[in-house]
Amino acid sequence: MTTDSSSTSTSAAGGISTFKGQERALRADRLGTGGLLLSVLAATAPLMVVAGVMPTTFAVMGIVGQPLLFVVLGIVLILFSVGYAEMSRHVHNAGAFYAYISRGLGGTAGAGAALVALVAYNALQIGIYGIFGFEVSGLLATYADVEIAWWIPALVAALAVGLLGWLKIDVNARVLGVLLVIEVLLVVVFDVAALADPGKEGLSLHAFNPDTLTGAGVGTALCFCIAAFLGFEQAPVYAEETSRPHVLVPRVMFLAVGGVAVFFALSSWALTVATGPSAIVGTAQKQSAGLLFFLTESRLGGTFTDVLHVLFVTGMFAALLSFHNVVARYAFAMGREGLLPAAFGRTSGTSGAPGTGSLLQTVVAVVVVAGFAIADDKPVGDPTAPVLHLFTWFGNIGALGVIVLMAAASLSVVVFFVRRGAAGSQAWRLVTSALAGLALLVIAGYTVKDFEVLVGAGPDSSLSWVLPGIIGLAALAGVVLGLVLRARAPEKHARIGLGNEAFQLDKAASS
Repeated sequence: MTTDSSSTSTSAAGGISTFKGQERALRADRLGTGGLLLSVLAATAPLMVVAGVMPTTFAVMGIVGQPLLFVVLGIVLILFSVGYAEMSRHVHNAGAFYAYISRGLGGTAGAGAALVALVAYNALQIGIYGIFGFEVSGLLATYADVEIAWWIPALVAALAVGLLGWLKIDVNARVLGVLLVIEVLLVVVFDVAALADPGKEGLSLHAFNPDTLTGAGVGTALCFCIAAFLGFEQAPVYAEETSRPHVLVPRVMFLAVGGVAVFFALSSWALTVATGPSAIVGTAQKQSAGLLFFLTESRLGGTFTDVLHVLFVTGMFAALLSFHNVVARYAFAMGREGLLPAAFGRTSGTSGAPGTGSLLQTVVAVVVVAGFAIADDKPVGDPTAPVLHLFTWFGNIGALGVIVLMAAASLSVVVFFVRRGAAGSQAWRLVTSALAGLALLVIAGYTVKDFEVLVGAGPDSSLSWVLPGIIGLAALAGVVLGLVLRARAPEKHARIGLGNEAFQLDKAASS
């Protein structure tokens, strides 16, 4: 392993320095603006949100003003992105969240954030396998007259995602891009059809009335809706694989969060227009996750609805692959900095992908899905408790983890620039970060408070504290790991969050 020519070649070319040779570096110049944007947006799974999250929020929370919620959350996340994007100009690390938190709050806090990120993104990815497997088995039963258990397509998808995770990231970006563009176009077609053929109340803007955001369900609705945005914050994870991260990462983040806010606000408004604002809650309660397909059937016909069902599944696959790539890169960054075994800090020779991290995520996903499959004793085609629990439990654990990470990252941005003596020049960014951090803490509080509602458990269920407690345990385990490293291996502790810059420490030590 070398630290000289291979370590400095990319630096000389104006890119990012590599760490301990090319096998310890993600390949630069793989992603441009388009590829990075598509990789990030795929995680938001637009069709899954429109067909799944939105009807559930209308039905369970009874909040007509969901379109306005997306606008409000879009503003909060843009405020968050201002400081987060500025931080991305100074820190280029596949560990993103934990790297930023390390640079602001110290290596021990960064180690805690690293474990939270690893658990949260794993949970988000694995949770989707439940609903994916059920939808695929339903499609096969409907169109091919083939009855198979949900866990069979889920496991097949896990292996396919794992295989793609070993390929070049630009190949992944093309796969994600095709799937994403098609599902977005189909949702846009529905939006136009709904606005062209509105319900009895016409093109009503009532859903944007602040009066619609009243009642006990608003806080929980915020938790549902912010989960729809998850993915935009992943742009810095790919910083090392772009040629100009200081330019591309901030650009993609603002494009992603702005585009997602507008797209989801308009699409949820189109749902209220199609049924009429006064009828949207009742219709969503009656149709549940079939709301979008019910509305397209009458306006765009059976063929369009059938295609939409298929794209619903491919959109979930795109989200699975996107989250898989993020988990693999977090594992890579952690292995490179001593938070995981060193084997995770190497890339595959041919594609430059974090192969060991990809393998880890695939194994974890297969084991969890297999565990839920063993617990499933219901007939094929029945939306069994294991399927629903896999999706709701893991999805909400992951969402809570990412919200907490965003709040901590907002604080770290403020501390980072204050310590550098840049508080004056960065004043407005520090204000926006502080405001976003406070808002995110409020949402995190609501998420924990209403966790039994989010996962469909009773008020006295132990799940209301056991499941969010997983994020707390991950943070505690990470902090303990950080303290141990600081005491026993201070050179490793000093590397936490440095990423590719850490090679300079080794170079100085060796000379």
